[in-house]
Amino acid sequence: MSEDTIRLVTIGRIFRRRWRFLTVLTVVGALVGFGASVVFPPRYTTSASVLLPGQWEERELLTQVDIATSSTVVDRASAALGWKDVSAAELRDQVTAAAADGNIIKISGTADTPRRAQQLSDQVAQQFVKFASRIAGGTTDSAAATEAEALRRQVEETNRRITELAGAADPGQTVEGVQARTELEKLSTSLEEAMTKLDEADPATNKAGMVVMGAAARPTGEAPPTRIQLVVAGALLFLLFAVVGHLAAARMNRRLRTEPEIAAALGSTLLGTVDVPGERRGAQRADGDGRPGLVRRLLGVDTRWDLPAPRWSDDEAARRIRYRRVCARLRDQLPTPRRLLVVVPDGDEIARRAAGQLAAEAGSDPQLRVVEVSAARPIVPDRDTESGALVVLSAGCWTAEELAGIAEACADGRHEVHGVVLADPVRTRGTRPAGHHPPDDATLALAVPGKATGGSA
Repeated sequence: MSEDTIRLVTIGRIFRRRWRFLTVLTVVGALVGFGASVVFPPRYTTSASVLLPGQWEERELLTQVDIATSSTVVDRASAALGWKDVSAAELRDQVTAAAADGNIIKISGTADTPRRAQQLSDQVAQQFVKFASRIAGGTTDSAAATEAEALRRQVEETNRRITELAGAADPGQTVEGVQARTELEKLSTSLEEAMTKLDEADPATNKAGMVVMGAAARPTGEAPPTRIQLVVAGALLFLLFAVVGHLAAARMNRRLRTEPEIAAALGSTLLGTVDVPGERRGAQRADGDGRPGLVRRLLGVDTRWDLPAPRWSDDEAARRIRYRRVCARLRDQLPTPRRLLVVVPDGDEIARRAAGQLAAEAGSDPQLRVVEVSAARPIVPDRDTESGALVVLSAGCWTAEELAGIAEACADGRHEVHGVVLADPVRTRGTRPAGHHPPDDATLALAVPGKATGGSA
């Protein structure tokens, strides 16, 4: 697993190198969102407001919200609407209520048409007001209501007796008579004020006068998620999954990239790194011909995105010096006659070109024979006149298990691996054609590229 930190530059590299593939996935996600909008028809939502006069505590408002969405209220609304295609149980899922500021209960209804949504909200609001009023009116049968009514009758009787006493008082204009009548009138007034306050404090009188604040407005737009929202959500979701998938694949990538890791996997030493111009990095593995390969090229997935961009190289002489130094190191290691089998993993185009260039630079000393072997099931020809094997490959393309398999195949063919050469692609401003090899003064000797045959696996 790669432990490289995921940075913004990594995500930018994904978009830059896989933009065609990401575009296709985004379009597919948009089409999936559009299909979901067709499967799930549009819905419309509107609200009706109910005013609750008087003083209400928060918990009391929450109780009224529960009553507004109770099965009793919704069932009565369903019976009043008389919709044959929608049951009362389905309507319960389409009705919601919430407490707003100012003692207002907002009742929302959702339906498949704007007209039905308006009717549902209005009908539930009306049934809620009727049911709440009935509950408030039913409190008069309680013990508290009975005692309050008895108190009212007693106060009325007291007022009547006060009036009689006031009339039976000294009808004259004496000071004592006037004072008695004044005191009786004050007492009567105090009793009336007490009864008024008692009526105002009565919850049955104070909280039963709920009012529907007009008809619900007919909705003009669809309720979320709309078709546009589903299309956009599908596109973004597929794009996100694609990016996350690329990042997860990069984290799980076990292909070796560093020189020490590759040399250790092959059980040999690194002889050097050579530059190969004119090819895009990522064409190392053959995708095959035919329709699948064409689709991969059109989508841009035939190119590795997780490898750094090739370096710029303008000096062909410097590139040839690298090849010559590798040949010099081989001459120092090999006995006479110096013949080597150059092993290239099948599908590693950059390594194949590097091996051909290396054979051209080497000439007849040493003599190099290039063979390509399958990394999955490598088979190396048995030892003939060669003094050993040289492995040429690209970094970041092969796992440790694949390289260990190539090393074992060389050992089975009685070839000692004398070294490893890494092929590094570079970009040039004046790139030569792919089939063009070194100048005429380079001696092309026994370089025989081809598939490996014979030997033991």
